[in-house]
Amino acid sequence: MQILKFSDPGFDGAFRRIEQRAEDIPEGIEQTVKQIIADIRQRGDAALFELTARFDRLQLDAGSVEVSEAEIEAACAAVEPQAYADLKLAAERIAVYHRKQKQETWLSTDEDDLLVGQLVRPLDRVGIYVPGGKAAYPSSVLMNAVPAKVAGVGEVIMTVPMPDGVANPHVLTAARIAGVDRIFRVGGAQAVAALAYGTESVPRVDKITGPGNIYVATAKKLVFGQVDIDMIAGPSEILVINDGSGEAAHIAADLLSQAEHDELASAVLVTTCREMAAAVAAEVDRQLSELTREAIARSSIDNYGAIIVARDLDEAAAFSNRIAPEHLELAVADPFGLLPRIRHAGAIFMGHNTPEAAGDYLAGPNHTLPTGGTARFFSPLSLDDYVKKSSIVSFSRAGLERLGGAIERIATLEGLEAHAKSVSKRLEKKS
Repeated sequence: MQILKFSDPGFDGAFRRIEQRAEDIPEGIEQTVKQIIADIRQRGDAALFELTARFDRLQLDAGSVEVSEAEIEAACAAVEPQAYADLKLAAERIAVYHRKQKQETWLSTDEDDLLVGQLVRPLDRVGIYVPGGKAAYPSSVLMNAVPAKVAGVGEVIMTVPMPDGVANPHVLTAARIAGVDRIFRVGGAQAVAALAYGTESVPRVDKITGPGNIYVATAKKLVFGQVDIDMIAGPSEILVINDGSGEAAHIAADLLSQAEHDELASAVLVTTCREMAAAVAAEVDRQLSELTREAIARSSIDNYGAIIVARDLDEAAAFSNRIAPEHLELAVADPFGLLPRIRHAGAIFMGHNTPEAAGDYLAGPNHTLPTGGTARFFSPLSLDDYVKKSSIVSFSRAGLERLGGAIERIATLEGLEAHAKSVSKRLEKKS
């Protein structure tokens, strides 16, 4: 890994390449996705089945596009008992955490002559997209479906690509554990379009959540407004802040845990200790050769990995806030002492015994996190993503008499005469 200092003449340029690695959609992708969406809107199932045959080498029809109950039962039976128990444990912990986020409808009667409040209702139907390309992600099923069920969403629809018709039993088992209602064996931009607009087989949803490749992310961006989405997920990233304490081998392993996701993933260490910088660089090189996904991880490390030597933890924290990383590890002796200096991060992992992977699977908080610096204004997926809120307003006659004049005057300021009259007519004295 390259070792840099903030004072290096070429630092900003070198790091800008890492920051901007996923900002631009490659030429042609957006147009391709637009065409796919238009095709799904126009031809529905016919387009969905043709695109699935082309991209996933899978022939589907109305009778086979949905995964049957028998297939799900067979998948659950095929999963080893320990794997089933682990997925169930993860689901339970995710549910417990997200229940703490639950908001209730509330009414305020602070004023005697009027009432205001907020009505909280779950969404009717949500679609979750589960990747099925380079790897299978039962954890993504749990992280997207469990909060939806905790929120009370009426129906959870899942789409997952199954290239060559191969279904991952752990993904189907996770869907069963999480309470997914229906599963469709389609993926890519065509699955997003089907969820957004509906086809003869796939029902239209109110919101789409879940990660995917650049085609999926672009499709989600383009259908936003027709449906809600969670966020535009970019390549995974981790930033580790270190003060020289801890084990170089542990930090290297944590950096590689993100690098193995894909070639565009970014893994960065900021340390105040030159010796630790050198030790981690050596460990990364050594551990790379042990990975099954070595080629992917090595490409990520070579192109978008870095070790930066900082003057002190203040400089490290300031840099972290600039980056607003998806995953931030505080691999320091006193993580809670450093925490007040952190402003922007998707998820924060505290201390030497808390690898980022703990959050990926079963710590409880959601692993669907803002990427690409969007943690400056986006939050992790949460229960709020699966509910909507309506304002409640109820004036008594006395309340309208007390505040009506101000309402009329503001409406008049805006030149909206009918608004003003909707109040004044109610306040006219009856003859």
